[in-house]
Amino acid sequence: MTAIPGPLQSLVFRNADLPVLFHHTDAIAIARQREAVNTTRWQLILLVVGALPAAVPWHWEVVDTFQLTDAIGSLAYLGVLITMYLTSRRKAKSHWQLNRSAAEFIKSMCWRYSVHGSPFDTGTQHPEAVFANRLEEGLQELRKVGWTDPRDRSADSGGLITDSMRALRDKAFTVRKETYVRDRLIEQRSWYRRRQDVSRRATLVWSTTIAALTAFALVLGLLRTFSVAQSFTATGMLSAAAAACLAWSEMRRHHPLISAHSLVEKDLESMQVAMETTLTERQWPRAVFETERIVSPQHTDWLARHQM
Repeated sequence: MTAIPGPLQSLVFRNADLPVLFHHTDAIAIARQREAVNTTRWQLILLVVGALPAAVPWHWEVVDTFQLTDAIGSLAYLGVLITMYLTSRRKAKSHWQLNRSAAEFIKSMCWRYSVHGSPFDTGTQHPEAVFANRLEEGLQELRKVGWTDPRDRSADSGGLITDSMRALRDKAFTVRKETYVRDRLIEQRSWYRRRQDVSRRATLVWSTTIAALTAFALVLGLLRTFSVAQSFTATGMLSAAAAACLAWSEMRRHHPLISAHSLVEKDLESMQVAMETTLTERQWPRAVFETERIVSPQHTDWLARHQM
């Protein structure tokens, strides 16, 4: 954590100032997310490759009885089954979501403690003990549903409260407010805005691709309907490719996340205006608690699930 020169010595608080437990959990979440996404990507690609032999008008023969193109399709389907087995064993998606929830929970609790957010407001007796208890209670709930605590496998667990967190907590209200608004609230607003842009571009790309593949399949289907092109067998391949693109788009949830992220960004904008204008120190703990609720993954997921 670094200080910005000024009469109140405003501080810059970043992810690097969070405890080791957050960094371990965040790293696991990123690795498991990459694994889960790549596994799904390869499954869809292999399913399309498996449909390829039936679509091509020619076949490669090795000796008299071995069809190389059909063998490639068979290997692709075998690859799908293998990845499905590995997925069921490793449970990358489940570990990704659990570790992401744990990382964001730890981050939220650290921010609330550092800036006197509820339940760690100024009048709290023994705030460090309360923080440790509340954090462990929340992590215990995640353990019940399968989360593995990285501290069980690592000797380098570090403390739950860093020097930067203590330094920020010891600052005056105006410094804590400025730091929180700039380094947490505005940072989160920017992140949600960027994700909206990414989701919009992805939605456009995948919607256009699905429409193009479906239109091409429609043309080929009409040609076969009127006996113009009896030899075209690519419609199954095009359908498989379109279905794979649709499944990928649905798995990434681009469209519902656009609306969810937009709503969260607007809520954060309202909170920023209140914090910078009318909010008093007495109202501050509850406002921080509400802001952390808004940016929680559970809140975003709920919004995404309920968007029309």
